[in-house]
Amino acid sequence: MEPEDRGMVVTPWKVEGEIDYEKLIRQFGTQPIGDELLEKFRKHTGGLHYQLRRKIFFSHRDLDWIFRKLEEGEKFVLYTGRGPSGPVHLGHIVPWIFTLHLQETFKAKLYFQLTDDEKYLYHDDFSLPYTVRMARENALDLIALGFDPKLTKIILDVEHIDALYHVAIQVAKHITGSTIKAVFGLKDSDNIGLTFFPAIQAVPCFLESLLQGRNVPCLIPAAIDQDPYWRVARDVAPKIGFYKPAQIHSRFMPGLGRGGKMSASQPETCVFLTDPPEEAKKKIMNAFTGGRPTAEEQRKLGGNPEVCSIYQYYFFLFERDDGKLKALWEKCRGGAILCGECKLELAGRVSRFLEQHQEKRERARDKLEEFLLSGEERRQILSSLLSKV
Repeated sequence: MEPEDRGMVVTPWKVEGEIDYEKLIRQFGTQPIGDELLEKFRKHTGGLHYQLRRKIFFSHRDLDWIFRKLEEGEKFVLYTGRGPSGPVHLGHIVPWIFTLHLQETFKAKLYFQLTDDEKYLYHDDFSLPYTVRMARENALDLIALGFDPKLTKIILDVEHIDALYHVAIQVAKHITGSTIKAVFGLKDSDNIGLTFFPAIQAVPCFLESLLQGRNVPCLIPAAIDQDPYWRVARDVAPKIGFYKPAQIHSRFMPGLGRGGKMSASQPETCVFLTDPPEEAKKKIMNAFTGGRPTAEEQRKLGGNPEVCSIYQYYFFLFERDDGKLKALWEKCRGGAILCGECKLELAGRVSRFLEQHQEKRERARDKLEEFLLSGEERRQILSSLLSKV
């Protein structure tokens, strides 16, 4: 999808320009998360996660159905993932944090797919060994955030294809080449692997149903650029006997530059979870802000937090207290705080987070196998097909 105005481009592989989220809702055909659904969250969780209060998660497909199933006694399974094109940055973990909240609150099982195959197919300069290695490296960041090993199954596409392929070909049989071209904007010159890949990405929606031998509702928390994959999966699901997966969509965390989504292609404007804390601090101290040219003007006229990348870091990740966030906004607007002070405070918070995360990340190396989809689980998934023969 490439709207002509504002230079906005939102596809599973590229997000550029100024994002108009209301327009995305209209063009993708999703639904805004309204007060009624927020009340459902309050009822079932005792409150609202900060990402819901701030409308970081803002859109959905069939979230009302998920709650209806929950009230009928059917638990849901979670599914999300990551394309391992390089190190994980802070923007990537925004939906992961909400997914962790859902897992902890609802005791929900999570399938987390690392699409090392897709990243190899899409990037001409990536080798398959590189994407396979990055998948395992990215998995460490997920584990370090605190997901429950008893409720979390990490799927490495290349390694675990035996559990995916027999469902993928059933999905693929119901998708035409013209549909894939229309939804994903693929051209005749693109490799055929990209044409088939959406069938692979659909599979984890249905794995728990196969393991349990009955339909299990599936909820996908992810950034809205991944929605095209699930539109295809939702079209196919009833044709092969499964529930349609539901979705809840997040906004994009901006980078440290002047506007735009945080992107690994501009490493100076994003903080990677493997960055040394001092390097992260330098990036933050060089970040674009909504401040005035001089301290005197800032104190007199105030700054503009609406366009400030530093404020967005607090908003998305580093200030969970709404009262303190509001106070920061007012201090900026009123000229009571200078950009340098705000940057130093944020740099300290980010540095402490990175130090703690990187320690947990190293410890996660010894736990990785515990999280991976096991050989026995993969055999169970395959036997679910053979039992129907």
